[in-house]
Amino acid sequence: MASSALESFVSQAAAHTRDRDPADCVLALAPLMLELIEQAPTFLEPRHYRSDPNHYARNLVYAAPDASLSLYTLVWSPGQWTPVHDHGSWGVVGVLKGVLEERSYVRLSPDRGADEGIHLVRGGVILLGRGAVTSFVPNPDHIHVTGVSAQRPRAVSLHLYGRTMNSFNTYDVAAGTRRRVDVVHNES
Repeated sequence: MASSALESFVSQAAAHTRDRDPADCVLALAPLMLELIEQAPTFLEPRHYRSDPNHYARNLVYAAPDASLSLYTLVWSPGQWTPVHDHGSWGVVGVLKGVLEERSYVRLSPDRGADEGIHLVRGGVILLGRGAVTSFVPNPDHIHVTGVSAQRPRAVSLHLYGRTMNSFNTYDVAAGTRRRVDVVHNES
């Protein structure tokens, strides 16, 4: 970490998340993310803006040695979307550039820990423009799809998670199933 803004954010994030409820974590961290996205030009480097023509790109900015926090830039070209997923963690997201779209899903079936028999219906849509901050907690699951429509320009967002984000649950809405998948990122 080269920037005092980033170092300060990571230090404060670690202090605000120790032994705290996920809802309390995101309540404390959302204002800090709002400040951090304004300081992004002081610590983000060209490698943090790498994109991929085939899917959105995840670029590691910071990973805590104890795997308790991770910070990534996600770069979204027009038409790139995540699968329907949840994180299994709390998170705070700030938009650096463009408009990020989040389409939520609501679980109508009880969560019994099973990977089958999951009944999801589409929920609302949130459009997050430059400077916007959003957050989520794992219980109840924050099930959603995120991306940039083909009609919008490239977007870049900064994502802080309450763990190293190397996997998440994806959902097949039509089949009513869930499976854990590994996700990769570009090392910084």
